[in-house]
Amino acid sequence: MKLVSYVNGDAASYGVLENGAVWDLPARGAPAQITDFIASGGALPKALEGDGDFSIDTLTLLPVVPNPGKIICIGLNYQAHKEEGVRDPDDKPMLFARWPETLIGHKAPLVIPRISDKLDFEAEMVAVIGRDTGRNLPAEKALDYVFGYACMNEGSVRDWQRHSSQVTAGKNFVGTGAVGPWLVTADEVGDPQALELSLTVNGQTMQQANTADMIWPVAEMIAYITNWIPLRAGDMIATGTPAGVGSRRTPPVFLKEGDVVEVTIDRLGTLRNRVVKEG
Repeated sequence: MKLVSYVNGDAASYGVLENGAVWDLPARGAPAQITDFIASGGALPKALEGDGDFSIDTLTLLPVVPNPGKIICIGLNYQAHKEEGVRDPDDKPMLFARWPETLIGHKAPLVIPRISDKLDFEAEMVAVIGRDTGRNLPAEKALDYVFGYACMNEGSVRDWQRHSSQVTAGKNFVGTGAVGPWLVTADEVGDPQALELSLTVNGQTMQQANTADMIWPVAEMIAYITNWIPLRAGDMIATGTPAGVGSRRTPPVFLKEGDVVEVTIDRLGTLRNRVVKEG
């Protein structure tokens, strides 16, 4: 099943996507918020009938989960990217947080902030939690708690990221975290560690890898995080980016106004955003 969150006119909602048609789920008795639908197990309130309520092309898409309680990101989770970075090797995941206000959806403008010209791209896969994990969830059970997956461009404002030893500021500019185009349920994805991932800028491939190359697989990330905090339905885990980011190229390649960035992941689709400069 594919789910999209969207705005139609002035109303925000979510629904099931099938062959370009969208069925609005709250109109059919599902909870008003997608996080509550996810927490309920994601069962459709009734069979989908007819041709759908909308064509996806008529909707403004939002981040797949517009209101996650937590967005936890992992840094340097692909060995080749770790080797092009500046952080010493470690035997534990590097984690940081993002906030929902930074997220945008498919085809929304990806924003270079007014005070920087160093917006970088990062192709990632996002895992969305389906139910409360509690604490200390074993890795061998962790994937049972994943509701679905989506593409992400985890845009980073590199100069602000390096203002201090903490990367938080550079990872939390408004309009820099694209997630979409839709949320694909885990049963349709299968093994999350067997997916080809790539990112292009204006059609040129900048990043390419397989999620099998992750140092910390999704299940192990969830287990590690739940050692210290429980995860809840709708929480998002951004699983890290492979090598090829712009800031580590010679010369560096940062995004410019008018660039088109696409993240493609097997079974998850292609997330596309055009870059704009904040006015």
